[in-house]
Amino acid sequence: MASHRKLRAAAAVCVAVVVTGPVPAATAAAPVLTPGPAPLAGTAAPSLGDPFAGLTPEQIADRAVEATQSATSLRMKGRIVSDDQPLDVDLALNDRNECTGRLKIAGGTAELRRADDITYMKGDETFWRASMGSQGMPDGQTAATVELLKGRWLKIAPGQPGSEDLGGICDLKALLDDLDRDKDRDGTRDPDRGTLTRGRDGKVDDTPVATLVSKKPGGETSTVSVSQEGKPYILRTVKTGGGEPGSITLSDYDKPVKVTVPPPGETVDLAKLNRGSPA
Repeated sequence: MASHRKLRAAAAVCVAVVVTGPVPAATAAAPVLTPGPAPLAGTAAPSLGDPFAGLTPEQIADRAVEATQSATSLRMKGRIVSDDQPLDVDLALNDRNECTGRLKIAGGTAELRRADDITYMKGDETFWRASMGSQGMPDGQTAATVELLKGRWLKIAPGQPGSEDLGGICDLKALLDDLDRDKDRDGTRDPDRGTLTRGRDGKVDDTPVATLVSKKPGGETSTVSVSQEGKPYILRTVKTGGGEPGSITLSDYDKPVKVTVPPPGETVDLAKLNRGSPA
């Protein structure tokens, strides 16, 4: 399902933090951007009791990536734009490929749950029409399918169309592995991919954070907020410019994720749906 592949790609972008390139000494304290669109003049101003005192921006980034990749669960919430289309995501997921939450795209909303390698999706009419339209389904078949799925969950088993793509949204390890995607195979960073600086400290939901800013050629800027309390988890990422801008907030680290499996009477099996059989 093309729309499902877009959802997976967009969700991956949400947590793909760009922390690239060694920082030239001349730019280590240069004016940078803080989270959000407004520029902030002046040099970086770490807070008192700064746990990252004496560390370079790259060292802070490495600690943040390591801590975040160690998480057993988290919640990601925010909006990004992929292919000029906004995607709203609010998902709690864990390292057992389980997840629960909502997705909103093309004006439609869908609930998503995954447990025991089975994916369940319950969308409103707008969501289903957009999804089926992207697959070129005839209007008559779309109308009949939307009616069948009204108020019910589409059940997608392993190996069925869309299972891998939707399951990828709930694959916490794969999503967090993308945090290091700008490293070369030997583990080093390519200095041509951008520069990393430290901005002014701030807060994310009352938690003090250090701010890292990566600027790439072409105008893409990524701002990363790293917790200064407890483990140096990444708490927020903001991307401006480039092809997939947006903002995502990460929270509820290592908290249990409870997924309620829909009862059989409220599900429609994708295999039966594809055969045109009754659920």
